[in-house]
Amino acid sequence: MQQEVEALLALQDDDLKIREIETQIRSLDPQLAEFDKKKEQATASLTRAQAAVQAEEKKQRELQSRLSQHRTMQERNLHQLEDVKRLREATAATAQVEATRRLMAEDESEIAILGRRINEMNAAVAASKQALAALEEEQKAARPEIEAKRAELQSQLDSAKRDRDGRAVSVPRPVLVATPVPPRRQCRSSHAPRICSRRGRPARRTDGASKLPRSRRGRATSTQ
Repeated sequence: MQQEVEALLALQDDDLKIREIETQIRSLDPQLAEFDKKKEQATASLTRAQAAVQAEEKKQRELQSRLSQHRTMQERNLHQLEDVKRLREATAATAQVEATRRLMAEDESEIAILGRRINEMNAAVAASKQALAALEEEQKAARPEIEAKRAELQSQLDSAKRDRDGRAVSVPRPVLVATPVPPRRQCRSSHAPRICSRRGRPARRTDGASKLPRSRRGRATSTQ
């Protein structure tokens, strides 16, 4: 039985070692998760900036297409103005030319404003790319170190589990399942050392004195 108890104590030590290694592995996970979070945020910021530029560039192309249509219309209006013979027709053609000129001016103004906005947004895209590149460079040195530490701990964990499984084979399963492992405790006393039971409690004395009440125990001593 003593041999089985010692084997169970060894398994208890193995379990403690395994838990300690697993705790160290879990402590590395938040660092890697923080790296991933920062990279995802930087990537998302870059993606949003690029999408905004693409949307503004689409508006710019639409405005340029509309301006081109208005220019074509203006050329036709000017030709009609040159061909008119009557005053009423000339007045109408002139009004049409002026209206189209205002539309063209509005288009050009919007295109200019949009162009400045796109330039600013392109600068934001460049800044986001630079920030992402700097973050990746920073993580390039730190991440492999953490991953290497994690791989080392994982190797230690696998080895500890193999050792634990090897020791468990030598312990009969009924004992492994049913037998409680006694804690490693020692009796503490300011008087003479006492014999401890397996559970760390003082063993009962076998002489007759322990069975007597304290008052009668004192009388028995004085009588002797």
